[in-house]
Amino acid sequence: MLRTLDEHGGIGVYSRNLVETLLDLDTRNEYLLFYRSAAALGRYAGRPNASEHLLPAASKALWDQWVVPRAARRLGAELILHPKFTVPLLTRLPVVMVLHGADWFLPGAAQFYGRLDRAYMRLFMPLYLRKAAVALSVSQLTTDDFVRIFRLPPGKVRTVYFGAARHFHRVTEPAALAAVRAKYGLPEHFLFTLSKIGGGERKNIRGVLEAYAQLHGTIPHRLVIGGRDCERFRDEYAIPDSGWGRDVLFPGYLDQADLPAIYSASALYLYPSNQEAFPIPLTEAMACGTPIITSRANGLEEIAGDAALLVDPRDAGEIAAAVRSVLADPVLQARLRAAGLQRARLFSWESCARRTLAILGEVAASRGGA
Repeated sequence: MLRTLDEHGGIGVYSRNLVETLLDLDTRNEYLLFYRSAAALGRYAGRPNASEHLLPAASKALWDQWVVPRAARRLGAELILHPKFTVPLLTRLPVVMVLHGADWFLPGAAQFYGRLDRAYMRLFMPLYLRKAAVALSVSQLTTDDFVRIFRLPPGKVRTVYFGAARHFHRVTEPAALAAVRAKYGLPEHFLFTLSKIGGGERKNIRGVLEAYAQLHGTIPHRLVIGGRDCERFRDEYAIPDSGWGRDVLFPGYLDQADLPAIYSASALYLYPSNQEAFPIPLTEAMACGTPIITSRANGLEEIAGDAALLVDPRDAGEIAAAVRSVLADPVLQARLRAAGLQRARLFSWESCARRTLAILGEVAASRGGA
């Protein structure tokens, strides 16, 4: 079920990389790729173990609950996988879904999700969990949260880490670094973070801005906040046009192909997020050898390990102090860079796809499938 394929956020990244790696690794099984959008057609054309199927639908719910199960039955599928957190409830086929965090059920959920979203998830998630043969979880924190909140039996939720896409690596060539600086108007010295509109509070953009305001004038670095339409944060967070606010840059959407050079060009990756399950940008920054400052909270600490300085995301002063520590200490920078490159090896799409494939095979075999 690939209606997530064209999403720009983490779930879109997950969907694209998982499918590509599964198709690379698995020559035994046939994959029926169901799209809701015609824009996805052709992405995997020519793959001998895959066929693409456009399934239009007026709504996500109709697509999930009616259109997909009908097509799966007609085409002889043995199992349905959805890389998001819903499953068809009426199909007789075994289904597997992916849990990207338990945010809707945690304290403070009202900060990040509207009342209708929370009500929907609280009503339907128990049904989805009951229907799913197995739910894949992107972090141990997420697994533990779902098992605790819904009192699930052992093995119902399985943790499967993923990681940065294959093209993420440290970029040192001066011409490549100069090219991304010119393309996005990036300065010589900058702190880097990523966000998206509607996700500012979750990504703690307020804390990042407050910390940068404290740092401004004491460091030569500007603050770069990447992400489509993120310049709207100027109004949302009342960023001034002068002083420190003038040195906050919004380059807009950053092409995935350019991100390794941008991470590599930045002095550090600043990601003191308030709520994450599996923060993909941390694995990307680690793979690029970029020093990281992130939160001593939720899934961020689990993924970052010793490859980051950990801070209280609610304390802008502590965030600013951590930035000063990294910028002032070349030895610390080198340690974080080396630790990140080492830790990035724990998170790969190949290991994710192999673990996912083993679980899918187990589920299919338990229902008499392949």
